[in-house]
Formats: sequence, C-alpha cells, structure tokens
Amino acid sequence: MKYARLTKEQFEELHQEFINFLATQSITADEWEDIKKNKPEAAEQELDVFSDLVWYGVLDKVEYLEHISPNQIHLFKCKEKDMHLIALKLKENKVDLTTKDGFQWLRDNLLSDDIEFFNAKKDYSDDKHLDIFKLIQQGANITKGELFQYFEKLIKG
Repeated sequence: MKYARLTKEQFEELHQEFINFLATQSITADEWEDIKKNKPEAAEQELDVFSDLVWYGVLDKVEYLEHISPNQIHLFKCKEKDMHLIALKLKENKVDLTTKDGFQWLRDNLLSDDIEFFNAKKDYSDDKHLDIFKLIQQGANITKGELFQYFEKLIKG
C-alpha cells in the first residue's frame, strides 16, 4: 500500500465507486462476500488497492495546500515539476494564528517586523504524489489557493 487505507466512513461515501472497482475485476457482490468471509487477506488487499487508487486520483488534482499552526503558516502551490512555498512565521508567540482573533491580528499587522516571510521553490522527489501525501499526513489541507494567491501578490508587489 502506497498511501493510506480509507476510513470506514470514506468507504461508505465511496460505496458505489468501490462496487464499480470490484466490477472492473469481474467480482460480483456474492463473490465479494465470499472473499471477505473466506479470504480476508485478499479482501484487505482489494481495500488497499482501491484506497491507493482513490488517493492517487485526489493527489493528482491537488493544486494548493496550506498548513496553519499557532505561530506559522505554510502555503504550497503544487506545480507540475516543483512546489512553491510561501511561509509566514511569527517572531514571538503573540497570537495563535489558528484562531479567528489570531488571523485578524495577522491581517492588521502584516507588514510589521513581528512577521517573517519566506519564499522558496522545491523540486519533487521521484514521486510527486507521495510528496503531496506526506504534507497532508503532516496536517496540510487541500485548498483552492486563495491565501497563497493573496500572499503571492503581496510578495511580488
């Protein structure tokens, strides 16, 4: 398994897609019940393969990620060959950026010396999708990129 097994809730949401996945392998509902009952390791393998396919489909579409912690914000733009990072770091723990008040403080004090900006580009390893997946596992969320685009304009002037 390359990524992570989907949760029970995710499998329930993707029930029809999983049925279609089994159908592509000519596995009927009755055969699936038999596999689950008599060949649990084969059933586990099917769940893992399906999970990886779903993750691959999601990761392939990711354009932006953001990871916000109490004193840092990491914004990623996932391009074809590399990843662009914009990071903001509070020099002192004055506020918690994960709260509404903390985020408002950031907006009001964007140009103050209390905030450090970083701008970087990083090439992917051999596996772009796995690089993105690792960031998600570390707490990054997939977004539409509004924050990244806002700070990109601010940095470029």
